[in-house]
Amino acid sequence: MTGTGASAGMPQSADFLAVWAASFSQVLGQLSGKIISCNVVTAAPALREDLNDKDLWVVAANSGGLRGEMSFRLTVQGAIFLAAALMGEPIQGEFTEEHRDAALELLRQVGGLVATAVKPRWGEVQLHMETSPGAPPWPSACIVWLSVGDAPESSQSIELHLSAALLAALRSEKGEAPPAAASSTMSPGGPPRADKTDLGLLMDIELGVTLRFGSRRLLLREVLDLTPGAVLELDRQIHEPVEMVLDGRLLARGEIVVLNGNYALRITEIASGHGA
Repeated sequence: MTGTGASAGMPQSADFLAVWAASFSQVLGQLSGKIISCNVVTAAPALREDLNDKDLWVVAANSGGLRGEMSFRLTVQGAIFLAAALMGEPIQGEFTEEHRDAALELLRQVGGLVATAVKPRWGEVQLHMETSPGAPPWPSACIVWLSVGDAPESSQSIELHLSAALLAALRSEKGEAPPAAASSTMSPGGPPRADKTDLGLLMDIELGVTLRFGSRRLLLREVLDLTPGAVLELDRQIHEPVEMVLDGRLLARGEIVVLNGNYALRITEIASGHGA
């Protein structure tokens, strides 16, 4: 998995990440009673560990003034570092669910400081953080590392992923109005809209879209009873349109067709708010 540097053409994301680093430093400093530095690193750490199934993943969904997703990947040692900092004692023995909860709670405290710090620039922001069984399903448009601590033998790196939706949201600042002649056009009967030339910095970001045929909620025992050949009835009729979704948001609806031997979507409707 690869990502782009935080500051490459996106000073807003660099500022946002700097707030996270400062908030980490503040929370850890308050808990330990000493200064603990935290810096944003855009190059993978030299001692970076490969992904493994013991990593702790925490996904943060941003809503309000900033909409989009983030995810934090912590190695077991990194999670132990955060849990021990919150609990105020070294962790002995195996890393448990209690320790996972403590690491998550510390991240939530950091997120609370971030939401307060970014309010003057991006408005009211709500962060909903939960642990995840693995890497997020959405593609990472930006990957950086938060390097916590000064001593090489005790420092930790937290891998941080930002979605394309969040990067786009970071470009819009509260109360910031672009000059009408340079960056907006008037739509008949509607408010000014951003000129597409303003989006040039984001045009090369890859977005992973999903086609949604329907959904269904299952009880845990129903999931465990699934076998090859099982048939699940979805909540959508066969004649109803298929939905195109980006980061959980509806973009368009259409019908499935076959094009050059591949499935394709013929768009019949653009969702409100995503038209030209």
